[in-house]
Amino acid sequence: MSNPSRTSSDDGTDAPAPVEQGQRSPLTRRLISGTGLAGILVSLVAGILTQPPTLWGLLPIALFAVLALIGMDILIATAVAVLSGLLLLLPSPAAVGDLFGASLSETITMIGLIIMLGAGVGELLRVTGAADSIVRAVLRVVGHTSRTRAILGVMLACLILVAALGTLAGALAIAAPLLLPVVARLGFTRSASAAMMFIGGSAGLALAPFAGSNVAIMTAADVGYLQYVLYGAGPLAILSVVAGMIIVPWVQRRTVNTGDEYDTLEVAEPPPVMAGIRRGPATVAFTVSLLACVGYAIVVGAGTTFPLVALPVIAIVTGLAGGLPAIRVAEHLIRGAAGQVKMFMLFWLLAVFFLAVDELKPFDVVLDLFAAELGALPPLVFVAVIAMLGWVGVPGATAAQVVLLDNVFGSLAASIGVGANAWVIVLLFASKIDTYGPFPNANMVGAMGLARSANLRNLLVVGWLVIIPATLMYAAILFFEL
Repeated sequence: MSNPSRTSSDDGTDAPAPVEQGQRSPLTRRLISGTGLAGILVSLVAGILTQPPTLWGLLPIALFAVLALIGMDILIATAVAVLSGLLLLLPSPAAVGDLFGASLSETITMIGLIIMLGAGVGELLRVTGAADSIVRAVLRVVGHTSRTRAILGVMLACLILVAALGTLAGALAIAAPLLLPVVARLGFTRSASAAMMFIGGSAGLALAPFAGSNVAIMTAADVGYLQYVLYGAGPLAILSVVAGMIIVPWVQRRTVNTGDEYDTLEVAEPPPVMAGIRRGPATVAFTVSLLACVGYAIVVGAGTTFPLVALPVIAIVTGLAGGLPAIRVAEHLIRGAAGQVKMFMLFWLLAVFFLAVDELKPFDVVLDLFAAELGALPPLVFVAVIAMLGWVGVPGATAAQVVLLDNVFGSLAASIGVGANAWVIVLLFASKIDTYGPFPNANMVGAMGLARSANLRNLLVVGWLVIIPATLMYAAILFFEL
């Protein structure tokens, strides 16, 4: 299957790029442009006629969501939403500068920088061959002489590599050339292979300690990584692997002898890494430095800023151990990070956006009007509504979605008795579960393409077979937590 044009999402995954303006129908182009222009004009009029606090402060949020959902590039949609907020505020030029300056120290801007640094680490893992070694080691330990062992080995290899890199498509792109010869030799179909990679990779993305959306969840709920894994990501990862051991054989039975098998010529073993690279020491250095950083963060309760130090340290240690000169380490780190500059710009603009909305104080008005009604909702019903809002929310910016949900509903959730553990579950469900469905998404298409599969329907079914038990599992946990 030829891979669609892609752009990076906030966890470093490769998200489908918006359709180019020239490829859209005239009606769609007019709808997008007209919606943006109408929102800006309404914002200007409302800004002239009203003063904060005002319900008009909800307009930039609604405009952002609508523009993203109807197909506008998310960076442009964010810029339009920022303009909407500024027109409602009508600040002086100096105040606008202060707003942009203050946004640079906001948590969400830091998350954008963390995403860039994570991409730099991924580049060094690729160049040194450490990522290849991780995949080979997992397959060697678990074994791949039988189909059952191979299913578990492939899922765990994808889980570990994605968790280490904090990016699904980037990690699977490294793992796929190593895994496909193994699954092809054992007679797995393309659809079954895509299911293994997708389930394992998605579980790893939930566990990734330095992935942007996971950092956002830990920050919003004010919990450490261990607590986040215990109540949020850990149950999902375990459920995914266990379910995968049942789902993948089922997919294999449905697709065998249907022309979905691999051609041995297209799954040749990948070439060795370049001469002079010390793959083994690089792998050991990466593993030790990653575990040391995660362990330190757990023990001291390090916050959002810690990955800003940890990721460059991991990259430098891995590169030097792999035999790269210091200047080459810096070059690869910068090259990898440069691919995520757009995401940094997105998160910086989102920080400005949230600061502008905060100054408009629309939620103060909402709480004054509806605090009694919202507060009267049973906590379980309240968190279910918030989780569903996130599930159908804006695609392609999961960390931003976490911050938005926490800004809007976090205080109210705390006031009605939703604790930190329950809030972790709500935010994780809201930001992660749409990876599995109900509609095709970047991670799904990426895994399918890297597995050389063309059957999206099969992978959608796989996603639903994970969503259903995951929803029941989290509902049960929340029932006892609340």
